[in-house]
Amino acid sequence: MAEPGSESEPLLGRAHRAGQPDSPAGRSVPADPGSEARRDVCLDRAVVFIEDAIQYRSINHRMDARSLWLYRWYYSDLCQWVLSVTIFLDLALAFVEKPSSLTITSDVRYRGPPWNPPCGLTESVEGVCLLVFVAGVSVKGYLVGWAQFRRSSWLLAYVVVLAVSLVDWTVSLSLLCKEALRVRRLLRPFFLMQNSSMMKKTLKCIRWSLREMASVMLLLALHLCLFTMFGMLLFTGEQDDWEDRERLVYFRNLQESLTSLLVLLTTANNPDVMIPAYSKNRAYAIFFIIFTLIGSLFLMNLLTAIIYNQFRGYLMKSLQTSLNRRRLGTRAAYEVLSMEVQQAGQPPRIGVKPEDFLQVLQKVQLDSTHKQAIVEKVLSYGEELLSAEEFMKLSNEFDRRVVQEQPPRPVYRSPFLRTAQLFFGHTCFDYLGNLIALGNLLSICVFLVMDTDVKPQDRDDFILGVLNCVFVLYYVLELLLKVFALGPRGYVSSPSNLFDGLLTLVLLVLEVSTLAVYSLPHPGWKPDVMGLLSLWEMARLLNMLIVFRFLRIIPSMKLMAVVTSTFLDLVRNMRAFGGVLVVVYYEFAIVGISLFQGVVVPPGNSSLAQNSSMPCGSFEQLEYWANNFDDFAAALVTLWNVMVVNNWQVFLDAFHRYSGPWSKVYFVSWWLVSSVIWVNLFLALILENFLQKWDRHSHLPSLPGAPQAFERRVELLFRDILEEPTEEELMEKLKHHPHLELCR
Repeated sequence: MAEPGSESEPLLGRAHRAGQPDSPAGRSVPADPGSEARRDVCLDRAVVFIEDAIQYRSINHRMDARSLWLYRWYYSDLCQWVLSVTIFLDLALAFVEKPSSLTITSDVRYRGPPWNPPCGLTESVEGVCLLVFVAGVSVKGYLVGWAQFRRSSWLLAYVVVLAVSLVDWTVSLSLLCKEALRVRRLLRPFFLMQNSSMMKKTLKCIRWSLREMASVMLLLALHLCLFTMFGMLLFTGEQDDWEDRERLVYFRNLQESLTSLLVLLTTANNPDVMIPAYSKNRAYAIFFIIFTLIGSLFLMNLLTAIIYNQFRGYLMKSLQTSLNRRRLGTRAAYEVLSMEVQQAGQPPRIGVKPEDFLQVLQKVQLDSTHKQAIVEKVLSYGEELLSAEEFMKLSNEFDRRVVQEQPPRPVYRSPFLRTAQLFFGHTCFDYLGNLIALGNLLSICVFLVMDTDVKPQDRDDFILGVLNCVFVLYYVLELLLKVFALGPRGYVSSPSNLFDGLLTLVLLVLEVSTLAVYSLPHPGWKPDVMGLLSLWEMARLLNMLIVFRFLRIIPSMKLMAVVTSTFLDLVRNMRAFGGVLVVVYYEFAIVGISLFQGVVVPPGNSSLAQNSSMPCGSFEQLEYWANNFDDFAAALVTLWNVMVVNNWQVFLDAFHRYSGPWSKVYFVSWWLVSSVIWVNLFLALILENFLQKWDRHSHLPSLPGAPQAFERRVELLFRDILEEPTEEELMEKLKHHPHLELCR
């Protein structure tokens, strides 16, 4: 017999096996004193399996008692919070270490010398971070075992990255922080990626989609090359000819021609690139129109469609893996909890006792609302054993929307008070508040238009001050009436009411402060500035808050509510795609600092930088001096401005002149990765998320009694079309679990 907690112990708490004596109630009697200990281990295993299923984690890890404790400790909220803070600190070091971003401005003309930390300060923080990462990978390596560890490319890469980082960190200290290149800065984003399973899936999907993207990229490259040759042939021009101007500016050589048409794909230099030739002969417009039609409107949109289609397909494969993991974890939990019960006169039955599952559920890391809802679901089965099918259905409850019931409203004896409660608690009262907020917003717009050309000292704020008082009084009255109708607990249970109430209180405090400082409004009311705020400044602050108060109408408008919920879900549930963008930004910023640090020369040190001598639209004439790669923060802003592609040809030209022609490779690569690939992926996911929300039938139903909600996780976007794994597939995978054995 296996020792309690050993890895060779079978899955089942099999002390309850057939052939053991049963109590009159049909419950199994422990056969030996060690059965209770084995049962506790089985319960702990079930807890871990269910937590793995909830988080879509792999169940291929050690299952002895000590490893189970270590596993739950590693994935506890505290440890994961420490790991997240460590990753954040490690990434944030780029803002502080040399070249430091601790200056007020990044403009090379006005920027003072930055504060650079002494050698050893940031290195000490980074050393602590690396030690935390070493401890993390050591724990994960022990839990999965060597056989699984060497088959995991991410864990092997984790070890390699840590080793290189530690060696580079040691070299930095030995050279007193005067090394020319810090390789570990390029490796820091890896720690962020390996800590997010969705980021790993996203990167894998992008890698799988590169082949299809490359086919369209090739067509795009051929399109560019073909029209570049046509352009150089068309705009040969004679000396002092209008066509010569086009040739000298945009088609001087192969490199300039290719750059001009590449920028035209993004329409950033349209119609500037066409005007010189078009001014001479209108027929030249056909060349640029055909190029834009084929490149921008056809090939670029075709690339978006291919990226969306291919990435969506590969993402579905990854999410299918996540679904299989959830079902496998749930099935494993069933196996460790199931027992065989023999009752007199009846065939033996195998299943999970509801009380055993409830005992496991109490230990699972899950929010209380979901726990309570699942408890009610389990209790509905009574005392009967939960079959495998019923147990597997419980895994769907983890994805259901759980909304707490509204607290009961106050009970009033007076018929008048009950009638008033019915009115002020009705949705029509909310519509009235929305109408009042709309009127408030319109009044603000009218006064903003009327006071556009009036100097602040000549404005009469009497009417505006009176209207502000009236609207704030209504909002306060509305708050009190809702508290009367719903009760204090019922009022604060609604996020919308909390937003309204907090904003109303802020408006009330500001209005009382205004009246206390400037007294009651009257015609010609133009008091002097008293203290830090003038009346007009306070009124503008009140108006801005009142505009936010207008957001209360969003839940009342279906389309606006769907759009808003889509945005909120993207913020909550699509962090993986934002994380990939952070990684790309980080890598390109570090590379940009290595390539272009100090190449942007301030005006006093270069004749090229004289604003008066530079052509219109150039980097110097537009005073883009703050866009540089002299520190990490400035590099991020510069990359953002290039990603937006508005005037990005200015950056191409400036860094070409300051650092050399090969700088264009860096900026074009950034444009392809950020603006073409990532933005299209994000656009596709926004579209998919919105369509899923617009179709009500695509939502998973809520738990009984809970209203329909919009929130969905990324793993649920394609749940309707994912295939459920069969029982045979699940059992086959469980039989090959590296640390467990099945008895049946």
